[in-house]
Amino acid sequence: MNDFERLAELLLPDIDKDPSYYEDKFPARNLGEGVRVTRVAPSPTGYLHLGTLFVSLINRLVADSTGGIFFTRIEDTDKKREVEGGIADIINGVKHFGIKIDEGFVEPDREEGAYGPYKQSMRAEIYQCYAKSLIKQGLAYPCFCTEEDLAATRAIQEANKIRTGYHGEFAKHRNITVDEAEALIKEGKPFVVRLKSPGSEENKVIFDDGIKGKIEMPENDEDFVILKSDGIPTYHFAHAVDDHLMGTTHVIRGDEWISSTPKHLQLFKLLGFKAPKYVHVSPIMKLDNGAKRKISKRKDPEAAVHFFAEQGYPAESVIEYLMTIAASDFEDWRRANPTEDYKKFKFNIKKMSASGALFDTDKLNDVSKTVISRMKVDEVVTRLLDWAKEYDPEFYEILQKDVDRAKAIYNIDRENPKPRKDIIKWSDAKNYAEYMFTELYKPCFELPTHISTESAVKILEAYKTAYDPTHDNSQWFETIKSICPAANFATDTKAYKAEPEKYAGSPGDASTIIRVSITGRTNTPDLCSIMKVLGYDTCIARIDAAIAHFKTV
Repeated sequence: MNDFERLAELLLPDIDKDPSYYEDKFPARNLGEGVRVTRVAPSPTGYLHLGTLFVSLINRLVADSTGGIFFTRIEDTDKKREVEGGIADIINGVKHFGIKIDEGFVEPDREEGAYGPYKQSMRAEIYQCYAKSLIKQGLAYPCFCTEEDLAATRAIQEANKIRTGYHGEFAKHRNITVDEAEALIKEGKPFVVRLKSPGSEENKVIFDDGIKGKIEMPENDEDFVILKSDGIPTYHFAHAVDDHLMGTTHVIRGDEWISSTPKHLQLFKLLGFKAPKYVHVSPIMKLDNGAKRKISKRKDPEAAVHFFAEQGYPAESVIEYLMTIAASDFEDWRRANPTEDYKKFKFNIKKMSASGALFDTDKLNDVSKTVISRMKVDEVVTRLLDWAKEYDPEFYEILQKDVDRAKAIYNIDRENPKPRKDIIKWSDAKNYAEYMFTELYKPCFELPTHISTESAVKILEAYKTAYDPTHDNSQWFETIKSICPAANFATDTKAYKAEPEKYAGSPGDASTIIRVSITGRTNTPDLCSIMKVLGYDTCIARIDAAIAHFKTV
């Protein structure tokens, strides 16, 4: 047994397997040439972030483009930052937005697949096995430096304007002997395991990024930590071991990891693994005082996908919007295929922007209006009920009293060739139709400034006599025109426009008076349809209230 092997046994005596055991246990996937295996590997340190959802969508699209596999892995090695319920929030969130998970954590409490466990805290022995192999080869070693030691080294480097880090002459334990290590262990000194980097900052590493193209960076020369003092790996080491054993072909992640890629490529090489393809996705940005910045958990409510659920954006609205960010040619495809499932779009990673896209609330709202306008009324009301039950219980109670009536309300103007796009999200639905519900209706008799209250009274009194709830739209408007002379309103819009000074108003003004009296608004969906749903008695009662009001002002 040579010194390196003795050192490996000293440091990790309980690890009795070598890498060949795990290579046999987790054989290479036999999926065919060009089939892509992607993954998302979040840490359960909080809610599902919009950036994580976006990267999950890209991973799913890339896998689907070749009939591949998308899996989830939980990177929970930082137990101090882990949040209770974090895994459930992430997995349920990804599924809520319709992103199918093939393998890994398919449910918060259920894993599927032959390459598990898919939680890093359950894979400690695997990482330690590969770390032990590196130690045996002289490619890794124990470091007994304390935080104080590292801080002192950093202070010296900064004072001398030297690049900080554990490298070169500052790698204190790089050449530690077995006897020295054994003595320190007997003293009870904790240690980490560091990679003995063969790199030099003077050399360059070149790799082809799937979005950003050719990237050239200094080679890693830092002896970075691969196992922490508790035997748990750092992200760098776990990433290399896991993505090798799990057969990941494409690592698609945020571009904040570009700076770590030289470390990762070095690890793959030293471990004898084939490196995956790297794809670094630019972050979603926000404008802040005229400057772009990455969307922030602390500053931006929409950074948490809970925001979209609470506001009532349909999941497909959010995904549809993210697709416009993900692919520069998606909007052209959508215009040509207005009703197709977005999954039929041929996604090409090369079409992604190399710079971060700005989060555009107006665009999201425009997308969402279109998504909701295409829904059948049964789906609208079902989904509205689901949302209201959780986020607006009072409105839910009103809706569920008469679901058929709710469907009639939200079906007004929905079946037109060009349906109205008034509802952006489910939280808009109450205000959109509150005048239809007795419990929510708030009278408002504010007329356009050019219509007098005297004219309003005359129109309403004439309409009460002429109103027939059985009339269809054309008959209803003929009735409006028939009552216009009672208030000196023109019976024809063209005539009014030709000589406006001759009349007190137009047929449109007459219908506005009725609209305001019944709904409290000057702009609504089709008024004839509204009145049919409200019913004759309610409409007459509201007209009477309006007449009484206008007579007193």
